[in-house]
Amino acid sequence: VERIFASSVFIDVHGVGYRVYAPVSTLAHLNVGEESLLYTYMNVREDAIVLYGFLTQDEYDLFMLLIGVNGVGPKVANGILSATGTDSFRAAVANKDIGLLTKMPGIGKKTAERMILELRGKLAGGSAADTALFAAAAQDSRQDVVQTLMALGYSEKEAQAACKSLPDDVEVGEGVRQALKLMVK
Repeated sequence: VERIFASSVFIDVHGVGYRVYAPVSTLAHLNVGEESLLYTYMNVREDAIVLYGFLTQDEYDLFMLLIGVNGVGPKVANGILSATGTDSFRAAVANKDIGLLTKMPGIGKKTAERMILELRGKLAGGSAADTALFAAAAQDSRQDVVQTLMALGYSEKEAQAACKSLPDDVEVGEGVRQALKLMVK
């Protein structure tokens, strides 16, 4: 590590210098003059080649999932990882915390909703805590479907019966549609 900046680090690799953009959590663990291992992603654009680096495989994996979301590029994904840790981000997605997600740089309401929709299933299956968060979020989703059906005039018993056959990861809108189809039959 040759030099550390606010959002990047300058690394000497056998006499060749590279600027690597990294989240704050990675930069905080680097020290000038020390050898470090970073998991990197090379973003090739028409006008630039940019490296992004991560101290842990977990940060790298989450970064790769984030850039797979429509409307989230590497710069925004790096900003998200700088604004929150991987566990906090997973919890925000699991809890459908649009308020927290929209506080992150470059994330509006539509992008936050898209991230929740696209990442919920991909982020599940991590630690036991993650699994518990996603189970709680799935329960909230089903409860939202029940509440919506009751607002449409169905009894709580009818609404809960229709929701029993819904998949665990169903979104509220799709859950209401599926439940209504079952109830009409």
